[in-house]
Amino acid sequence: MPFNSELTQELNLILKFPDKSLMQGLKIHNDAAPEVISAAKRLHEKGIISLPDGGYLTDLGHDLAEHAQIIQSALTHT
Repeated sequence: MPFNSELTQELNLILKFPDKSLMQGLKIHNDAAPEVISAAKRLHEKGIISLPDGGYLTDLGHDLAEHAQIIQSALTHT
């Protein structure tokens, strides 16, 4: 199954979360792009982030972020 636009938006949002500290998160403001707001809501519903407007990555979110970073690195490595 290929990545559709919703999955791509979710992956891109996961990659925006800080990876240096478990105590850092993101706040998605109500004036953000509609696709970012929707991606955050979907990630929250899936248990990947703590709040529908960002917050922190859950344990599952941290695992997914690590994998997403590895995939991104491998595909952009030249």
